[in-house]
Amino acid sequence: MSMREALDRAMGRTGDGDAIRALHASGLAVADEDTMSQAIHDVYCGIIADHQHPNEKDRNQAREMIAALQKASGEPASA
Repeated sequence: MSMREALDRAMGRTGDGDAIRALHASGLAVADEDTMSQAIHDVYCGIIADHQHPNEKDRNQAREMIAALQKASGEPASA
């Protein structure tokens, strides 16, 4: 089951990304290490990057950002 399908099911939505759209409309985003790494790469490395895809530094920053967001929202950070 994909993250999108799991969210739809957990939120009682009909599917087809309905839960994701509802979260986005509320100003929220859904991210895992891969999507956060890509976002960090796109924003901070951008077009002038010496690499085309997220590297290990981007992935480390993604893990740290996710942990910080979980802490700020009162969720225990995962190991």
